[in-house]
Amino acid sequence: MKIHALQHSALNTLGSIEEYIRTRNHSLESTRFYKTTNPPAPGSFDLLIIMGGPMGIYDYEENPWLRDEKAFIKQAIGAGKPVLGICLGAQMLADVLGARVYENRHREMGWFPVRAIAAESKPEILKGLPEEITVFHWHSRTFDTPAGAVHLFRSEGCKNQGFIYEGRVVAFQFHPEATDERIRSMIGRFGLEIGDGLYMQKKEEMLGQERYLAETKEFMFKLLDMFEKMVHSSMPEDI
Repeated sequence: MKIHALQHSALNTLGSIEEYIRTRNHSLESTRFYKTTNPPAPGSFDLLIIMGGPMGIYDYEENPWLRDEKAFIKQAIGAGKPVLGICLGAQMLADVLGARVYENRHREMGWFPVRAIAAESKPEILKGLPEEITVFHWHSRTFDTPAGAVHLFRSEGCKNQGFIYEGRVVAFQFHPEATDERIRSMIGRFGLEIGDGLYMQKKEEMLGQERYLAETKEFMFKLLDMFEKMVHSSMPEDI
């Protein structure tokens, strides 16, 4: 696969996604709209991944490039591309698809379980993924499920933890790409945001969670495998 990532800060690494790309021999290119106004054409990549970031999706005064990035995301969806949005990326997808993004009642920072929403038929791309998994969170905002999308996951602290649109656009409020290095980086940069709350862990509880890290990595790899299967099934056969 040709994977293209949208990143939003110097600390905004891809976590376990980078390992997946390397071990599966996929290619990776990235765009940082805060640095460039020349994004690639949608035809140049197979999968778009929109990562997290410290800004709000409506912070146009401080980050005017957000409008350009949203236009690009909308173009990629319109072109039929598979898309994965994580945290800020999920909120961007919700906004582009016409849903509201707003402050959640609770902040979630640390390892907390998410549970799959019961549905009559599970979307193909999510088959084989667990019904419940403890994942890493770092957010204060949430979103409504866009019209036409299917609600996927929820947690005790946040109702809308994910959705899928048209079977190929997936949004997760949580961080399935989390690695210990990525978490240490977030704590180092934004650790002052950690406070008291029902869903706020101390940094010592966030680090060194080998079991959760392994399960999250498996979740991430399975999802990306499903995206790969989707991409290959859409390619024309040789004649």
